[in-house]
Amino acid sequence: ITAAVQAFLDLLELILVDTPWPVVATFVVIVAWQAASVRVAIFVGAALAYLGFLGFWETSMITFALVGTAALICLVVGIPLGVWFSKSARAYAIARPILDLMQTLPPFVYLIPIIAFFGTGKVPGVLATIIVGMPPCIRLTALGLMQVDGHLKEAARAFGATNRQLLTGLELPLAMPSIMTGINQTILLCLAMVVIASLIGAKGLGQDVLVALMYVAKGQGLLAGLAILFSAMILDRIVQGRFKQRGDSG
Repeated sequence: ITAAVQAFLDLLELILVDTPWPVVATFVVIVAWQAASVRVAIFVGAALAYLGFLGFWETSMITFALVGTAALICLVVGIPLGVWFSKSARAYAIARPILDLMQTLPPFVYLIPIIAFFGTGKVPGVLATIIVGMPPCIRLTALGLMQVDGHLKEAARAFGATNRQLLTGLELPLAMPSIMTGINQTILLCLAMVVIASLIGAKGLGQDVLVALMYVAKGQGLLAGLAILFSAMILDRIVQGRFKQRGDSG
């Protein structure tokens, strides 16, 4: 597990950290422009300029790599589980208490077993982040699919749709608002947990906040907090902008 997560994390860090910052910044602004709008692209450019000019570029890119790794694993695992739970009431009944536990326990509590099994560093931080970030993706995917109108399903089956066609052609498109909300919540929870995971050596922007707390550096802590805020807003605006654009085109 550690080797697989470390390999993907190293790949993202190679792309985000080792690539010259003008290339990364230009690419992110173009993605924001295409996924959302020109206004979002201007905001993303200004936020990236803040990260770069105030010395938070490298730590913010490490944070993005950590969030990207954790969020991708959450989505790859969480969305299929949500689909399964929407189809099997028994499986969802078994999983619901586990999901409640994952969402109820304070994030700091997860650091204790993670340290016991995996030690400290970036990979344990990613694993703790996955535990925190996965429940919204699973729950909202299952909720969106379960709320699809049964009459529409019956009509699709009457026209000869198979289970796979019913899922991909009807249920997933209609459940997409709920699924996208789950994806957005997962990404933001991953960012919040990555900051907390700096306590076990995950580094990134959380380390800047931790150092500011240790030395009571109020100004540095405020600047690092704003850097985390802008990082969250960049991710949120791009993801939500892409969803709104799809909704408008639909």
